[in-house]
Amino acid sequence: MTRKVRPYLFYDTTQSVCTTCLHPVEAKILVKDGKVYMDKWCPAHGVERVLVSDDADYYRLCREVYVKPPEMPARFATPMQYGCPYDCGLCPDHMQHSCLSIVEISDHCNLRCPTCYAGSGPERTTHRSFEDVIAMLDTVVASEGEADVVQISGGEPTLHPAFFEILDAARARPIKHLMVNTNGLRIAQDAAFAERLASYAPGIEVYLQFDSLRREALMDLRGADLRGPHDAALKRLNELGVSTTLVMTVKRGVNDDEVGDIIRHGESYACVRGVTLQPIQDAGRVEGYDSARHRLTVSELRRRIAEQSGSFTLQDVLPVPCNPDTLAMAYALRKPEGGLAPLTRFVDPETLLAGDRSTISYEREIGRDLDLRSQLFKLFSTNHSPESGANCLSELLCCLPRIDAPSLSYRDVFRVLIVQFMDAQSLDIRALKKSCVHMAQADGRMIPFEAYNLFYRDEKAVQLKRIREGLESARQRRSSIPISAST
Repeated sequence: MTRKVRPYLFYDTTQSVCTTCLHPVEAKILVKDGKVYMDKWCPAHGVERVLVSDDADYYRLCREVYVKPPEMPARFATPMQYGCPYDCGLCPDHMQHSCLSIVEISDHCNLRCPTCYAGSGPERTTHRSFEDVIAMLDTVVASEGEADVVQISGGEPTLHPAFFEILDAARARPIKHLMVNTNGLRIAQDAAFAERLASYAPGIEVYLQFDSLRREALMDLRGADLRGPHDAALKRLNELGVSTTLVMTVKRGVNDDEVGDIIRHGESYACVRGVTLQPIQDAGRVEGYDSARHRLTVSELRRRIAEQSGSFTLQDVLPVPCNPDTLAMAYALRKPEGGLAPLTRFVDPETLLAGDRSTISYEREIGRDLDLRSQLFKLFSTNHSPESGANCLSELLCCLPRIDAPSLSYRDVFRVLIVQFMDAQSLDIRALKKSCVHMAQADGRMIPFEAYNLFYRDEKAVQLKRIREGLESARQRRSSIPISAST
């Protein structure tokens, strides 16, 4: 007798949520035709299949190789009661501290982007009170001790009437690196504002919305032709010497053919430290979104970088160990004569995963890193040998590098980062537990970004309350069932 065989490999199980009702469901991870899918079944809403990765080998690399012990926050703020993702705050079941802490200071914005995960716009006029913002900053410090990166965001944060007072408050706290997430309009239009912002350097970085060099794509993603303002903002930041990251929201069929163009555009500005690619997800106000047509996975964007950039190969774009399912990064150094010298291709997993941080540490084993160190310092130093103990390039592959070398600085680094935020359709609880991008709350909670957009932002909290009530009722019914002794 010949048995029937399922047309896929059964790789694993995980937990997810039903896209329709957001209740917890079990999910199967399947491999078929070199691609990875998540199959979910909800008793009320049936079966759905979601593409997780179009590269099964890369998926296995993330799951089986680029894994290391989680780094814990300084404190957990909420108990485990309903299960992930309904206990966020962080609860003790969360597996990663905050590599990036986001402080949203306003719902107001001077744009109404069709792809805004926060649903901000001119019609929303609310700013967080200065007292609430201070409480959010204190939440970050309580959770992290010394925070790696804090991002001031919104809405459009530069419109907050106490914007600079907020920056002062952040600078007064133990925060290593401060970012401002902005559409760049005020920087482009207000020279005095930009100059005052530049006075906070070093230690501040502008996270500049920069999706496309084409009018049609900008109209689709932002509802306005922003080529002029973006160009003006970037030129002003370059003149002022303010570290800048270009942030590209990527939508299949709209601007995913511009990945290489945006990277090269960033290379041409001395102030640009890299490009962050954020594939579109179903969150907030996302108009006309069709997951089958518009969704992009990390593996697909990784391929776009290799095919279009002219600098990076697939081997240069590595999973970031703090959350390899959703983060990938390539690092390069700017060559004195122009162009980039990719670094990450020289890094083996053992080097990446060594030590107690989700980073690359090149000075850890001199013998093993000798070839890489030789190449680095041939490019950037004429008076230091690779054996010099003072020369090191530390903590390179995380959300931000720390450069500790006499001849190198943050100005010499160029990074390309893929940040894939999950939505209800693609949510994998196993990956969510490793989220390292967290939203600070005034009440002391730090909520993972994806969970916040799904369950905790604005009116979403009402649905979360109903789900929790349902879970609590189910738990009480189970506890009331008598247990009979076995004979």
